[in-house]
Amino acid sequence: MTDLSKSKNFSKALIRLRDSMRSGHFKAGPTPIDLGGIIKRFNSQNAQEGFHVLHDWDGTADKLNEDIIPVDVLHYVLRLRNAEFSEQTLLAILLDYYFLYVLALLSLRAWDESIPDCMFNRLTGLLEDLQGPSGSGQRLAEDSETLLLIGTSHFEPDIKAYERLLEKVRLLNTSHQLRIALVHAAILSSHLRHGFQNFYGRDLGAMRDDNVPDYPWLCFALATLMKAYGRMHDENIHGIEREKVVEGLLNGLLPDARAFLRKPPASLSGCEAERSQFCNLFQRYRQDLFEEFRRCRPSEQDYSPMSFTFNFPPNLVKAVVVDAVIQGARGKLTFNDLRTGMPGGGQIGQPREGVARTLMEYARSSPEIVRGRPVPAIHYDPYSGLRDFVKAIGIIKECCIPSEEIF
Repeated sequence: MTDLSKSKNFSKALIRLRDSMRSGHFKAGPTPIDLGGIIKRFNSQNAQEGFHVLHDWDGTADKLNEDIIPVDVLHYVLRLRNAEFSEQTLLAILLDYYFLYVLALLSLRAWDESIPDCMFNRLTGLLEDLQGPSGSGQRLAEDSETLLLIGTSHFEPDIKAYERLLEKVRLLNTSHQLRIALVHAAILSSHLRHGFQNFYGRDLGAMRDDNVPDYPWLCFALATLMKAYGRMHDENIHGIEREKVVEGLLNGLLPDARAFLRKPPASLSGCEAERSQFCNLFQRYRQDLFEEFRRCRPSEQDYSPMSFTFNFPPNLVKAVVVDAVIQGARGKLTFNDLRTGMPGGGQIGQPREGVARTLMEYARSSPEIVRGRPVPAIHYDPYSGLRDFVKAIGIIKECCIPSEEIF
């Protein structure tokens, strides 16, 4: 990084960093670091399995973008340049963003190891080092399970790839599965609700048809969270971890509760055992769950992920990086902080809401045009969150209990 900052001007430093990102070759003092061969090999292996972690999909051209995602963002920064932010810090943030994607690339290779859980632990440790005191200070994600989601949550032509990856995820231990379930329940909820409101004309059938790979993952997330809740309930465990599980369950049901509690869509045909287990456990604990769901009610006074929608997670991470560049300040909130409102309270909730609204304003400046109207890729609205909450609670109770018991 020091070597890059010695360039004659900042634009040249960015171009040198871009060339290193493309090649995987970095000059770090007397000993250069060459990751090109490793990245190329892992990228090729992931592509054979259906995932292009480093490349975004161009929906207009119907093909992968030529440059990797961190380079696309670097080009944007090159045009945006914030003179108030030190050049070395900007370079460090972009470099950390690049290595975030390298770690996401590695997360898909965890099953090459005899014990993939150990690989996930090591990757989380590397992520902590990357975002620690020796890095840029910009925090983006909390763990390797989030890296897996970031690396696989843009469009892929091979939709069966998601099914194959889910089978691998089911081989992980309980703690890793729970972390994957927590992040997927929240992110899929935001993604599906964004599409329902903006792309499908509030047509549930259209949303189901266009998101076939998402439903088995959401079913896995709900079943995993439901098992965790059952254990915590039976062992009388209370506190923030239980609150996050309850929030995850409600958030996961928000887009389409009937798919999991009533007649399932065709996309869940291969998940019937998992879905039935979820339904049975939900029925067993429903009275206590309904009471705990009340505490997740969105409001104007506190941040809620149920008020937050966006199209694809990688775009949200891009927006966080761009925000750091524009604001000239490193962000301490991670991608994971935006997927939960727990713990509640203004001291924590206000910064989260502030970030969500800031990212929404960026999205409004360059919206996608859908049916002739502008649609920002990121949206935060407590009124929409409250409306979805009330509607979902009504549907869930209708699915679970006799009509005379519904309040």
